[in-house]
Amino acid sequence: MRIFVGVATLGSFAEAARRLRLSPSAVTRSIAGLEDQLGLTLITRTTRSLRLTGQGEIYLESCQRILEAVVVAEQRARGEDARPRGEMTIAAPVVFGRLHVLPVIGDLLSRHDDLSIRLMLSDRLIHLVEEAVDVAVRIGDLADSSLIALKLGEISRVLVASPAYLARRGSPGSPADLAAHDLVAFEGVDAVNEWRFRQGQMVVRVEPRLTVNSADAAIAAAEAGVGIARALSYQVEASVRAGRLIPVLQSFAPPPSPVSAVYPARRIASVNVAAFVNAAQPYFGGHPLPPADAWP
Repeated sequence: MRIFVGVATLGSFAEAARRLRLSPSAVTRSIAGLEDQLGLTLITRTTRSLRLTGQGEIYLESCQRILEAVVVAEQRARGEDARPRGEMTIAAPVVFGRLHVLPVIGDLLSRHDDLSIRLMLSDRLIHLVEEAVDVAVRIGDLADSSLIALKLGEISRVLVASPAYLARRGSPGSPADLAAHDLVAFEGVDAVNEWRFRQGQMVVRVEPRLTVNSADAAIAAAEAGVGIARALSYQVEASVRAGRLIPVLQSFAPPPSPVSAVYPARRIASVNVAAFVNAAQPYFGGHPLPPADAWP
């Protein structure tokens, strides 16, 4: 059942084998044996893809419930002595994960010898159930009401440029002035070339001189004087404090966005998820995420 759920949720025999630390042939044999035992075809395969049959979809839902019940039963049997163990998968944005999630993970691993963690760093939206993620850190308002969320802090969008660039080109006085500036866009933040501002819900259409797919690259370009970049406050706070970047148009900044730890409702009884949440709360209590307006 675990192997079948892995293949079905990951959409790949090879990836399921890697995650489960099994050989691809062992995964293939397990699925074939399961189908023989049931007398059903659960997965249809082509050379490039696989998909679940109607019976496979029904069986997947049942398997997920059964496996979750097994976990809960084991936790109840262990009672108060239940400790985090096994592998937990955590997802987070790239820079945020490196700066703020890795310290929490380090604390967890130092205190729980039987726990291992797989950290997925990606600026795309991770689908928790489909990608077998136990808990994720998300930035922004949460549209999926089926997830349980714990607010960890707030961040804001901020426009920054190097002192050398501003000395050379001047500082914009309003969002409309951006048309006369060189702009650096990060695809993870700027899905479209429209930058939103607070006053009157103003939207400005921008034409970036440079577009990158990495927040680190956008920040490095801004520090090098390439132009004005739009980033998230936690991404550039250190650079601003060090004087490498200067915020601009702060009076027009949109409202802050929440940072939350989210997990599926079916993981509410997970000792591993509870351990992460219990470690994250004191960490962010001692390392708050002030939006740019609150920086000293």
